[in-house]
Amino acid sequence: MLNKEREEKVIDLCQRLVKAPSYSGQEEKVLKELQKTFNEMGFDDVFIDKYGNIIGHIKGKKKGKKLLFDGHMDTVPVTNPDQWNYPPFGAEIHDGKIYGRGTTDMKGAVAAMVCAASYFAKDTNKEFAGDVYVAAVVHEECFEGVAARAISERIKPDYVVIGEASQLNIKIGQRGRGEIMIETFGIPCHSANPQEGVNAVYKMAEVISEIRNLKPTNHEILGDGILELVDVKSSPYPGASVVPEYCKATYDRRLLVGETKESVLAPINELLEKMMAKDPELKVKASYSVGKEMCLTGNEIEGERFFPGWLYDESEDFVQAVYAELMKMGFTPSITQYHFCTNGSHYAGEANIKTIGMGPSKENLAHTVNEYIEIEQLSSVTQCYYGIMKALLK
Repeated sequence: MLNKEREEKVIDLCQRLVKAPSYSGQEEKVLKELQKTFNEMGFDDVFIDKYGNIIGHIKGKKKGKKLLFDGHMDTVPVTNPDQWNYPPFGAEIHDGKIYGRGTTDMKGAVAAMVCAASYFAKDTNKEFAGDVYVAAVVHEECFEGVAARAISERIKPDYVVIGEASQLNIKIGQRGRGEIMIETFGIPCHSANPQEGVNAVYKMAEVISEIRNLKPTNHEILGDGILELVDVKSSPYPGASVVPEYCKATYDRRLLVGETKESVLAPINELLEKMMAKDPELKVKASYSVGKEMCLTGNEIEGERFFPGWLYDESEDFVQAVYAELMKMGFTPSITQYHFCTNGSHYAGEANIKTIGMGPSKENLAHTVNEYIEIEQLSSVTQCYYGIMKALLK
């Protein structure tokens, strides 16, 4: 399936994507590169939606299931290029590795998806049952799954493959993520007469102390529903000679299967109600953060920062079909879960679409200085994606 010429095309596409910087909201160069590549590699149609997601489609000659490959175009920023051994957008090859921002997270996987779909269509002469879609998604680094909603609404896939790094292992779940805001409201006054006001930061300190005593939820496979303080801000800022009237604490909550917006906030709200009943001066509320970002198309994307967890049983037919095909091809994947949040929060967690993850490279290379992808991993995952199509489009 993957001869030397085809492997070189995968490598070249990966390099071209890496050479096109694509911070969230600035994915235009990658979008244009993929639009050109989809057309050159024989995709039947290409669609760009209102957010700038691009979807390539190959239609089989027989009726069947819709299989969607999902990978995001955006990357986290390069904060200090001088710390890199090689230019972060140079896509240089050294010792069998392509170096650059986005190689692992996740332009290597996107390149492999595009090429694998094209090769599968050519080798079968499109004599397969169903449809193959490859979606390159915007703004995933800002909020997982929000832009993906428009994709699943349009395509209505039967299966989704998330291309986040997994070292060629099959991922069947993940904890989700919620961003919870705790806000306290005080009364401002001059700091020379603090008794005249209510210091919102002191009140927040009491709340933070009590929240630490909440017992986390637990799942036997996914672990604890961690609730961790990540940020505290007060207002006015700077607050010279002013007792702060407002304070906001942000918590990262790792979500387990079946948890809802209401169930996650319930123990926090119960605690806050008890605290306010004891302290008439305490005014506090909990809610989810809402993100707003400007897309490359000029449209705004907005979403509440609540991204559900999801988990499938490894005995599921579609999981075992993929596993059996990959084993037959000579691969030996483990069936495990992601340790981080992905677009699967929407596809599996919100839309209940059968979803697995599989990608090249190591999870811990994402967002790092000197990020790279091994060419062997890039070539192998292209073959794995080919195998997934064989397994699911019969």
